[in-house]
Amino acid sequence: MRKTLYLLPVLLFLVIAGYFALGLQPGRDPHELPSALIDKPLPDFDLPALAGGPNISNASLKGQVAVINFFASWCVPCKIEHPVLMRLATKEKLPLIGIAYKDAVEDSQRELAKGGDPYVRIGVDRKGAAGFDFGVYGVPETYVVDKSGHIRKRFVGPLNADTVEKELLPLLRELNRS
Repeated sequence: MRKTLYLLPVLLFLVIAGYFALGLQPGRDPHELPSALIDKPLPDFDLPALAGGPNISNASLKGQVAVINFFASWCVPCKIEHPVLMRLATKEKLPLIGIAYKDAVEDSQRELAKGGDPYVRIGVDRKGAAGFDFGVYGVPETYVVDKSGHIRKRFVGPLNADTVEKELLPLLRELNRS
């Protein structure tokens, strides 16, 4: 019994060391948060549009490649990401779908009026139910959806020019070809 007690710290150390060794494997990006929704259909959602008009739903996105961006007026990283989204909308003519996450309609509208609106359509997820179904950890998060309505990529945190050039745009070109 006493020997077992002495082995307990050694066993605990080995478990912790094994956990860290798995996390440090070559080729693994520690910043990438896995998503159970990759290659799965979009979750069902039906959100009112920020500026009125028809609701935005998973059904309304079928048949097209879509980039869905969760944002909020109170989100500082969203403000950092905003110029990148504006460039994607104007220079790349990328039709971005925005989802105002846990934000007051007036606050979202005010923020977009101030910094520009890169979105072709914006849904309002006031209580965060759609974000929960998507598995949103926090805003901003961006999802790439293929023509069949399956999520192909998830970007956690603000998009930057490097990520857009190396990951997002090549993926969109590939998805639009198929």
